[in-house]
Amino acid sequence: MDNANVSNVRGGATKMENIQIFDTTLRDGEQSPGFSMTMPEKIRMARQIEALGADIIEAGFPIASAGDLEGTKAVAREIRSCTVAALARTRRDDIDAALEGISGAAHPRLHTFLATSDLHLHYKLRLTREECLEAISDNIRYARNHCAEVEFSAEDASRTDIEFLCKAVRAAVNAGATIVNLPDTVGYSVPEEYEAMFRSVIKFLDGAKGVTLSAHCHDDLGLGVANTLAAIRGGARQLELTINGIGERAGNAALEEVVVLLRVRQAMLGVTTNIKLDKLYATSCLLSEITGVPVAPNKAVVGVNAFAHEAGIHQDGILKNPLTYEIISPEMVGVPKRSLVLGKHSGRNALRAALVEIGFQPTAQDLDDCYRLVSKMADEAKTITARDLLTIANMVMRKHGSATALAAE
Repeated sequence: MDNANVSNVRGGATKMENIQIFDTTLRDGEQSPGFSMTMPEKIRMARQIEALGADIIEAGFPIASAGDLEGTKAVAREIRSCTVAALARTRRDDIDAALEGISGAAHPRLHTFLATSDLHLHYKLRLTREECLEAISDNIRYARNHCAEVEFSAEDASRTDIEFLCKAVRAAVNAGATIVNLPDTVGYSVPEEYEAMFRSVIKFLDGAKGVTLSAHCHDDLGLGVANTLAAIRGGARQLELTINGIGERAGNAALEEVVVLLRVRQAMLGVTTNIKLDKLYATSCLLSEITGVPVAPNKAVVGVNAFAHEAGIHQDGILKNPLTYEIISPEMVGVPKRSLVLGKHSGRNALRAALVEIGFQPTAQDLDDCYRLVSKMADEAKTITARDLLTIANMVMRKHGSATALAAE
């Protein structure tokens, strides 16, 4: 098994319920400033997300522009093994554009949305609640007549009066939607209330038989992943996520964080996904390459420091048993290896391991001398590079009369 937290889970011991992963990197992710992609880039990213094991790829918002329409069509033609969705407002022209966008998909889905909160209805849409329900019913019925799979999103669901939200969901289901998304559009919810919202809707639908409830969480208050987990507890069985957590404003719940969380705490949560975890790092790197926007060094799962250790106590623990300070292994998510960083906080055991790695077998005296020089250099520089270490090792070997100095690479 991957780690100590799931070491007691055995095949057949517990039946795991599958969670569908809806990747919206190419739609919600691309809408964030600085993340636009060309058509070839979109196709390249879509192929990688398909290989990653996403169940649904949201390819775009076709009514937004001619380029978005063509990009959606290109992705729909390219992707064969998973569902391709296109977004549309609950308007005929939007829906027609989305239908055109996914016309070549092997497994198409029409995803339509309408805000349901009084705030959005009054100030943005100038609609009454009754007009909102009518728009949901009419347009989902229209979409369902042209596409076998329709998803409805109640925009700003987390700030919607719960009684009206339930009516909106029922209108969508009665009109033919089989997937209903209850997004925390502005990242306002806290986990307890987001979970309660899902439970209330499912209870209202008498168990929601034949309907999949979906969660789409934004990270404005840093609760995107926590709210996504709460939605699962509340009954959501589809999660709408993005690679590297990109998206509008502060972004969306990060796909890599959510799926690794579900694996690490699988014994407790009892759910699984189809995501191939060992492709996460490569997928993250590809997105950064395409957009030119790197992830923060301390980003969970895929940041450069996620498997880097500088503190001597941590390094000593890692060398003795990686589980002491890593709940997942780097290989599990496709990171080539962990890094024991040499700096002013490093310990002798990590230094010895680094010296051995470059071909130097230090005596106790060698190690002491190297440690003293490394500590001195580290006080003046943030980290010690491989070349710095090589220089120090050669200096010490020459001092102690070693026959051969190591060659610089």
